[in-house]
Amino acid sequence: MVYSLAASTLTVAAPLGCDGAPAEGAEPTAATTRRPSDVLVTGADEEMLVLEVTEANKIVVRLPRVEVGQGVTTAVAMMIAEELDARLADVDIPLADARAKGNQYTGGSSSVRSLYGPARELAALARAKLVTAAARRWHLPARYLRTHNTRVIAPDGRSATFGSLTASAARITRPAVSSKPKPASRHRVIGRPTTRIDARDIVTGKAKYAGDLTVAGAKPTVVARPPTLGGKLVSVDSRAARAMPGVHAVVKVAGGVAVVAESFHHAFQARDALRITWAPGPLASLSDAAIRSRLRAAVPRLGNPPRGSAQTEGEFEFAFVSHAPMEVLTAVADVRAGHAEIWFSSQTPTDARESIASAVGLPASKVKVHVLRGGGSFGRRLNYDAAIEAALISKAARRPVKLMWSRADDIRHGRMRPASHHRIRASHARGRVVAFTHAMASVSESYEGQGLSAQGHADNGVTPAVAPASGPLPSDSGLYNFGRVSGNTGSVELAIPLGAWRSVDSGTMRSAEEIVVDEVARSLGKDPVAFRRTTLRNKAVKAVLDKVADAGDWGRTLPAGQAQGVAVHEEYGSCVACLVEIDATDPKNPRVTRVVMAADVGTAVNPRGLEAQLMGTAIDGISTVLRAGLHIDRGAVRESSYADFHYARQRHAPLRFEAHIMPSRREPGGAGELGVPAAAGAVANAYARATGSRPRRFPLNF
Repeated sequence: MVYSLAASTLTVAAPLGCDGAPAEGAEPTAATTRRPSDVLVTGADEEMLVLEVTEANKIVVRLPRVEVGQGVTTAVAMMIAEELDARLADVDIPLADARAKGNQYTGGSSSVRSLYGPARELAALARAKLVTAAARRWHLPARYLRTHNTRVIAPDGRSATFGSLTASAARITRPAVSSKPKPASRHRVIGRPTTRIDARDIVTGKAKYAGDLTVAGAKPTVVARPPTLGGKLVSVDSRAARAMPGVHAVVKVAGGVAVVAESFHHAFQARDALRITWAPGPLASLSDAAIRSRLRAAVPRLGNPPRGSAQTEGEFEFAFVSHAPMEVLTAVADVRAGHAEIWFSSQTPTDARESIASAVGLPASKVKVHVLRGGGSFGRRLNYDAAIEAALISKAARRPVKLMWSRADDIRHGRMRPASHHRIRASHARGRVVAFTHAMASVSESYEGQGLSAQGHADNGVTPAVAPASGPLPSDSGLYNFGRVSGNTGSVELAIPLGAWRSVDSGTMRSAEEIVVDEVARSLGKDPVAFRRTTLRNKAVKAVLDKVADAGDWGRTLPAGQAQGVAVHEEYGSCVACLVEIDATDPKNPRVTRVVMAADVGTAVNPRGLEAQLMGTAIDGISTVLRAGLHIDRGAVRESSYADFHYARQRHAPLRFEAHIMPSRREPGGAGELGVPAAAGAVANAYARATGSRPRRFPLNF
């Protein structure tokens, strides 16, 4: 249902997350009409997407999602511009503050999917009202008018800006023209490769992140943290630090000792001057080998294979991986006796608001959370450890603070993708797979709430949000016609801070499965692409596989030590295939030289943005298969920066990359995380074919 809200300017709203299809052009009733103050001051419709046409000829939609570099603000602006026939430059998509209720979750590759219907319905109704208002002003039939470049235009050439019509359009109860969204055949903006609306602001420094904020009185703050995960503060001598110039406060917090100073330079210097005695954390006796052993032992048994079948089996290990977004975690907090105000980038601001309120002992109604753009996330900003810690420091120091986690803070004490162990068996007989079993174990997230002080929250009984798994085991999805498909999971409970990492479960599970699919093809004497074509269930998946095989010239002759690899994935209502070429002449220093990807995501709102997403997933696959992981050494994370957390650099990126977006007129599926499993699987398969090996531990350089 789309609602018209009573306001001095044209303001319409649509609920988010409703199950039914939106009704076209529903008009206000006693139950749906809002006072202007509700709309413009309190933002009344907390569970709605609200569009306003301002007198300055701007279309403003406060987005209940966060922009973390994925381009969602551009995609939504394109939806709005399409239906309103507005210039893209006239559409503003600011981020909404945390609401008391409603869906503000950014994750699960769901943003474009969840907003596509409501955003277009909103804009279509607004357009109908604006046209009707112009028709009444000019005493012309509304059907003769058209819209273009944020204006209504008459046949005789007269025109009026949307802004000049907004007040009269707000009083329209029944538009004189249809308020249905356009059919796909009339799209001129949606589906057109478009540069991000914030690109210039980002490259010129105009775009504001948490670290750019100037909040009155907020002083730079850093925290001294224990050398081991979950280590406890025993004692601190802060006399030298307090005596240093520029130091305003030194306070104990659950995660360590915070220093508030005049600048970050002063804060880091004072932090290093603290004399702290730490008690080791609960994992002080554990390192990688012991963790891998526990995971291996926790994998459930596979059971007996079908009689008369041959087996292709593999066991796979995946290391812990840091999110390591380019922008480090930063939060500004101003906590007073009766209220609190927090500024940070959050994928779950509604939950964050509740947790911050609980942590500082205030009602949620007294806590205001401002959502800022983030410089990358990959799932890291689903959790709000830094914001809770900033709020607690502000409360203890009795002043506003700007808390920054250093790169080492986040890599050594922040969230990470859990390590996992996989055991897969494909049973085949008479040239086909008759049973497929995938059992796995990963480090469990159940440590939450056990007083893990390094997270800066648990001592207050607050459990930060962890994104839910995207669904059942990917093995259960029926991607391949593999007969009886089964899976089971086990877990190991360790006090390690975990978080959802891009392509939450599929990034490891489907990657391992695609390696086994290649090995089954080899066992049966079949080409990997040909074997997949005969066993894939979905025509769309076959189509993207055929596309990369054709575009990537699958099977072409390559020099010794070089090879191609391929993999596919289906999730979020979308599918993708990836072809990789690798040069593993030096097996210890392989280089991916070419990546070809093809994706069917339904309607691709912004193909250029989708291409960028696929390129990013290709880098993720290259990184996590070949180079990037975290080591645990006697309860501590060994890595501390990009210098030793070896994510792919420019010199590791493919020399050639191409993405093919399959044409479609169905509604959008998810895309942001889609490409990770296919990219990782294709890299691993290319390496295996180039070296004649069977890679089992990832990243390969561990």
